[in-house]
Amino acid sequence: MRLSRRALVLAESATMRVHRRATELRAAGRDLVDFSAGLPDFPSPPAAVEAARRALLDGHTRYTAAAGLPDLRLALARRYGRDFGAPWGPDGAVVTVGAKAALYQLAQVLVDDGDEAVLPSPAWVSFEEQIRLAGGRPVLVPMSADDGFRIHAEPLISALGDRTRLVVVNSPCNPTGGRITEGDLRLLAEACASRGIVLLCDETYERFVYGDAVHASGAALAVDLPDTVVVVGSFSKTWSMTGWRLGWALGPVPLISKVIELQSHTTSNPTSFAMHGALAALEHGEPHVAAMRAELAVRRDLVTAALAKMPGVQCAPPGGAFYAFPHVADHFGPGRRDSVELAEHLLETAGVAVVPGVAFGAPDHLRLSFTCATSDVERGMDRLTRAFGG
Repeated sequence: MRLSRRALVLAESATMRVHRRATELRAAGRDLVDFSAGLPDFPSPPAAVEAARRALLDGHTRYTAAAGLPDLRLALARRYGRDFGAPWGPDGAVVTVGAKAALYQLAQVLVDDGDEAVLPSPAWVSFEEQIRLAGGRPVLVPMSADDGFRIHAEPLISALGDRTRLVVVNSPCNPTGGRITEGDLRLLAEACASRGIVLLCDETYERFVYGDAVHASGAALAVDLPDTVVVVGSFSKTWSMTGWRLGWALGPVPLISKVIELQSHTTSNPTSFAMHGALAALEHGEPHVAAMRAELAVRRDLVTAALAKMPGVQCAPPGGAFYAFPHVADHFGPGRRDSVELAEHLLETAGVAVVPGVAFGAPDHLRLSFTCATSDVERGMDRLTRAFGG
């Protein structure tokens, strides 16, 4: 069988690979603490569950428009108008099969063969693959662990070239928790606008910032730069609705229209009754989000305090999202020569599942997701402390 060039260059997501192996070991009776997948352990909002149940009973099980339920598109547009002053109407919004589908489809409609897409590194594992699948070339711009992988505009602007068509900023960032400030985001957006480059703001983790930090959204720049900014978001993380597979994109109508056309040929509409639940989450789920954020802040503090005491481990407290990204190269050695082997060693010998940093472009790091129960976070930190000789 002859496979396409696109298929031959694909690799399984490292996050899903570790999570799959952890699931296999758990099924075989192993006691594990799973820090691998960004899978919040909170239930979905009761209002969302009830609305989806009611939609099923009322017969909302048929196709909808490819772009999603009109009421949900309108609610998303109004939310960004209310919170950030964004100018988008419902025709500038599309509901997608998870944020991952939104990002994939945007890459497909923006990137041609040989085009470049600039993004900060470390970066989420699927960005590079999606850009390559569109025929483009990812241009990775390193950020520094010294300031918690804060996303700076100047090095990204310096990386813009004649073939740059897209800049991707994921803030707060998976895997680092690093964020971009409002000032840096505006500098970057203005540089993109002057060159006719689209700035894609992946704001999947926008609600998970800690302390006195305030999320800087690309939506706030859309009035001044209407042809430059597109924002992607997700119901998966914010409302703990990972299995519902719902996300969105908002941006210039000509761009969103092309995303909708592509979606009509790929997934068609997202699941109809799930969108009824998502609308309820958007309208009534704020107390649920606040409770999640408060509990995740507790877990963040537990993880960063424990990592700070481990010999040979360095980790700045993440400014957002729900991942810690410690530097662990001091623990490389025979049988664990890199982050892949170290992650395998920790899984098999310590019963802790983590993701090797090489998957995100940071080979000296590990990613730990603190989305499991707080008691499991404590158990996992105890196991890592023993494994690292603390």
